[in-house]
Amino acid sequence: MQILLVEDDRSLAQGIKTSLTHEGFTVNHLTHGEQAVRSLKTEFPDMVILDLGLPDIDGNKVLKRVREFNAELPILLLTARATLDDKVKGLDAGADDYLAKPFEMAELLARLRVFERRLSSTKHADLTLGGVSLNLTNLEVTVTDKTIELSRREYMLLKALMENAGRIQTRDSLESKLYSWGEEVASNTIEVHIHHLRKKLPESFIKTVRGVGYIVKTA
Repeated sequence: MQILLVEDDRSLAQGIKTSLTHEGFTVNHLTHGEQAVRSLKTEFPDMVILDLGLPDIDGNKVLKRVREFNAELPILLLTARATLDDKVKGLDAGADDYLAKPFEMAELLARLRVFERRLSSTKHADLTLGGVSLNLTNLEVTVTDKTIELSRREYMLLKALMENAGRIQTRDSLESKLYSWGEEVASNTIEVHIHHLRKKLPESFIKTVRGVGYIVKTA
């Protein structure tokens, strides 16, 4: 699950990023509202954590502008403004949830899991292709009804391929789903993950498109 964190307090942002990464999320971080608006026009995270007190433009303005071109993206407001009026303004501007600072990381994680469940229900709870079934609710993968063990990134890679079945996924696009911006990634990392996945999946389930990327066929 990929998250865009928009928070100008770098110490807080690093703490959130470290905790969420440990829980299996991929987190990218920006400090300014204008950066977030530009990014969200071309990058498509699964959800956004947005601070209201940004140094350039107010988070509510960011929220309203994002809603002009993306009405479905789950957005959680994270802010020190805790009055009822502030909450109403944020929710009316298009936020899906609101968490006041200071907060416990356990509560933030619980709210993100709610977002995950919503996304799973809208995308269907299961993806099944060629004898491989991926459950988006409990993160379980089965091959011909037998559960297989995958690492977090193997699961994310398989999910990205199966959600885009029939469409070639480039190495760069797959890296963006598995790793945060600026994270060091070896040149053959995706190839290594694919190699390990293929050992656990039916033969030829993941096909290589030479010089382009990888694809899972729809049939």
